[in-house]
Amino acid sequence: MNNFISSHANSISKIVLLVFFTLLFILPASAQANENSLANLEIKLTLKQQQGEYHPPYVAAWLENTERKPVRTLILWRKEPKWLKDIRRWWRNVGRKDAELVDAITSATHAAGTFPLSFKATDDQQQALPAGDYTLYIEVVREKGGRVLLKQTFTLDNKAQHFTLNETAETGNITFTVTP
Repeated sequence: MNNFISSHANSISKIVLLVFFTLLFILPASAQANENSLANLEIKLTLKQQQGEYHPPYVAAWLENTERKPVRTLILWRKEPKWLKDIRRWWRNVGRKDAELVDAITSATHAAGTFPLSFKATDDQQQALPAGDYTLYIEVVREKGGRVLLKQTFTLDNKAQHFTLNETAETGNITFTVTP
């Protein structure tokens, strides 16, 4: 009886090790394949150099679904938290409701220049966005300067898309690309 139990215990140990090592190699590969299957969102954001006294702008970029509910804040560039409310649309829809998110995604303001940005099509919880229609918003606000709210609708549908948002007083042309 002891030999029988010992033999089965040995077999069970081998099966457990086989399952463990299989999961060790298969799960990361499937997670990587899942991440690779997410659409890429690329933004080439250009902030204009202004004449006279220049303050780098506060910038927020985010995605909303067709119900106009924010699903992902892509960037938030700011200096002083007390001025976040000046990024009006983003503040009303996202900022004032989620202090943890604000702290997690905030980075410093940037002077004039061109900034290539790339994101996976996920929500704020890093879950894949379902296929469907969305709107990209970019809000730029500068002390002693202008205020710009740009928006571009797009569809996540496994098709490549390319958009150019026209130059404004605060921004140069902005390109937005969605690739499957």
